[in-house]
Amino acid sequence: MIKKVLIDPEGEKIYWRNGDLHTRFGVIKEKEIKNGVVKSHIGKEFLVYDAYFVDRVERIKRGPAVMLNKDVGLIIANTGINAKSKILEAGTGSGRLTAFLANISGNITSYEHKKEIFELAKRNLDDLKLKVKLKNKDIYEGVDEKNLDAIILDLAEPWKVLKHAEKALKCGGFLVAYLPNITQVIQLVRSLNSPFILDKVEEVIEREWYVDDRLRPVNTILGHTAFLVFVRKI
Repeated sequence: MIKKVLIDPEGEKIYWRNGDLHTRFGVIKEKEIKNGVVKSHIGKEFLVYDAYFVDRVERIKRGPAVMLNKDVGLIIANTGINAKSKILEAGTGSGRLTAFLANISGNITSYEHKKEIFELAKRNLDDLKLKVKLKNKDIYEGVDEKNLDAIILDLAEPWKVLKHAEKALKCGGFLVAYLPNITQVIQLVRSLNSPFILDKVEEVIEREWYVDDRLRPVNTILGHTAFLVFVRKI
């Protein structure tokens, strides 16, 4: 697990677990890595602070493409999940969204049907010390859980889950689909019928800003990653 974050002389982050730290700006001995300002063996200064969850989740092992913060935040905000929410996720991948969900609620179940990806997610979530019921299971074949507040899908064909979601979701519960292509959105929306209604379809465009001697936007905008389709059960 990541224990400390260091900022090097050029402002780059370094994530430290244990042992001596070897960098292009010199070596810092393990016993010298303490909060505040430390110097390498060649006298270069580093800023050091404790790692929090957001730092640790940035360094999980990657497999499939991960969901970015801008999309994770929209899901959390639009569903209003909290510590008491009972949530099912499918398409675990590397476990990044799973980690954010489990950092809020202690009742998270996640399905991943590919064995090698399931094992990757398990290692990542164990490293983060998060409580998740992780299942090597294909959600298209059925859902074991009942009385769910939300089902969140990062899958190619979420419309195949509707018949299972109807039985598993509470009244008012959310089904959320993360879909890169508009054709997938159209297919899902056209597949909706009672007891499901479309709540909204959104995407997030993110632009970071530099704050130094002058205020200016970063040249690269973080644009389309996926559409988020929010559905309610009535």
